[in-house]
Amino acid sequence: MNQFHGQSLSWEVKDGVVELALHREPCNEIGSLTLEELEKFAAALKGMAEGAHALIIYSNMKPGFCAGADLRELYHRSQQMDRTAAAAGVREYLERIHRVMNTIDASPLTTIAAVHGVTFGGGFELALVCDLIVADKMARFCFPELRLGLIPGFGGIPRLKRDLGNAVVRDLLLTGRSFNATKAQSVGLVSQVVGEGESLRVARATAAQLKKFDRNTAIAAKQFIKPIPYDELKREIDLFCHLFAQPAVEAGLKKFVESTDAQPYLP
Repeated sequence: MNQFHGQSLSWEVKDGVVELALHREPCNEIGSLTLEELEKFAAALKGMAEGAHALIIYSNMKPGFCAGADLRELYHRSQQMDRTAAAAGVREYLERIHRVMNTIDASPLTTIAAVHGVTFGGGFELALVCDLIVADKMARFCFPELRLGLIPGFGGIPRLKRDLGNAVVRDLLLTGRSFNATKAQSVGLVSQVVGEGESLRVARATAAQLKKFDRNTAIAAKQFIKPIPYDELKREIDLFCHLFAQPAVEAGLKKFVESTDAQPYLP
């Protein structure tokens, strides 16, 4: 399936480039609907990859790339179940999103995240799956999960450890602070910083440049320099599920959901 238009995302193949557009208001929060459509994308990706050389993931939403998991949906669903059922539901959700993330991570295509604005939590983790991140100068990166008593659950910790130095990893995970695009580039997280509103254009130009090179060589190089930390990813799910069962998390999610302030977890 080379083309799809869903409620939360769309994709198409143009000139050998798969483009995945996120367009769920307000800022592409990843809930059950988005996950279902991401699973459709992951299932279609292998077939699309046979005739393509690159994948670009970007957002059509003005506030940013992706604000992360749909915490309101997560909270309301957990409140409708007993603790055992809620824990099982969270684990199943994480295992499903990990399968999607791992599929994109392992794709033979050279993958590019074109990001702007809010690139937080699960949205940050989606960007980390990609080989290259092109960020406009207004992009900000953050793992706010600590403020809710949680850790990133979509594979962020193992992929950060794979890509960056430990000092940067600890800073992001333990302080909850955000990095701007310039800081992100200086620590090796972002490959290019571009003007406001320019990330998709530059990502497309980069994808066009990649077409000049031998595809098999690019695939071999990617496999060599980008191993997928499967064992650590599994341990991350276990740790997230353990923390999710703690009273502090329920209290943090309740406060977030009931708050009328503008996104209280934002730095």
